[in-house]
Amino acid sequence: MSNVKLPAQLQEQLLRLQQLQQTLQAVIAQKQQLNLENSEIDQALDELVKMDDKSVIYKSIGSLLVKSERQKVMGELSERKELLNTRILVLTKQRSRMEERMKSLQRTVQERLQPLS
Repeated sequence: MSNVKLPAQLQEQLLRLQQLQQTLQAVIAQKQQLNLENSEIDQALDELVKMDDKSVIYKSIGSLLVKSERQKVMGELSERKELLNTRILVLTKQRSRMEERMKSLQRTVQERLQPLS
């Protein structure tokens, strides 16, 4: 098959399949990163729940640690967690749609390659 020149449309489909695979990998990596951040927020919230309102809390703002109120930090973390969960859900749906498109495109490419072998 090394001497066979693939039709332009098939070459384009193979390129699109490769691009989809790369995009899918990026989506998977982004989702993993968001899951990691979500886990860190869970751990922080678990620790904050164990403390009382009089405990001294510091939160990171850039390279600074700033004194803050426990309830305020818990609220901010809860909001961030909600946003992360929404983004994770969107990425999960996006991943699923991309996987379906890839399967369909793979079937099409395989069907078009069979007469060439």
